[in-house]
Amino acid sequence: MPAHPNSASRADLVADTALALLAERGMRGLTHRAVDEAAGLPQGSTSNVARTRQALLELSVRRLADREARVLALHEMPDPRTGGPGSLVDALALATHRALTLNRDLTVARYELALEATRRPELRAHFDAAGARFREQLSVLVSALGSADPDRHVLSLVAWADGLMFSCVAGTYHAQVPGLEQVRVGLRELLAGMLGAGKGVV
Repeated sequence: MPAHPNSASRADLVADTALALLAERGMRGLTHRAVDEAAGLPQGSTSNVARTRQALLELSVRRLADREARVLALHEMPDPRTGGPGSLVDALALATHRALTLNRDLTVARYELALEATRRPELRAHFDAAGARFREQLSVLVSALGSADPDRHVLSLVAWADGLMFSCVAGTYHAQVPGLEQVRVGLRELLAGMLGAGKGVV
C-alpha cells in the first residue's frame, strides 16, 4: 500500500488505500474492512470517513482526479501559442507515458471505477465531473493551435490516449508497453492529421 506523510489527512489515506485495493483486487476486493486493514487503521475508521460504499467510491473518484491531475501536470502544459504544437506533443506524450508506467496501478483503478460508474448513475456524475477539467484544458490548448473543431478533436485525442492506455495496461498489449518516443510519434501523427501538415507538428 502507498506510503503517506504525517500531514496526510485521514480521508486521503483512506482514498489512496481504496485506489490501491482497486488496482490490486478489483471492485470486489474494496470493502471498508479491507481499507482499514490495508491502511493499518483501527476497525471502523474508514466508515467514519465514508459511511456507505457509495461514499467510499465517490471519495476514491475525487482522489483519483487529484492524483491524475498531478500525473498529467495540467498546470505545466505549455502554451501552444509560444511553444507551438511540438511542445504540446511532448507534454501529452510524457503524461500518457507516465500513466502507462510509473502510474500503471492508478490507471487500472480508474478503469475499475469507470466500469462501476456504468452501473451506478450517482457515481457517473462524479466520475464525469472529475474528468471534465482535463477535457476543458485540452480544448483550450487545441483551440490555441488553430483547431477548427475543438470538441471533436479533444474527443479524438482522449479516445486515442484511453485506447492506448487500456490496451497496454489491461488489454492484449500489456506486455508491449511503448516507449516515450513511440507515444510521441503517435501523438504527432494524430495532431498533424487534425491540424494539417502545415501547422508545424514536429
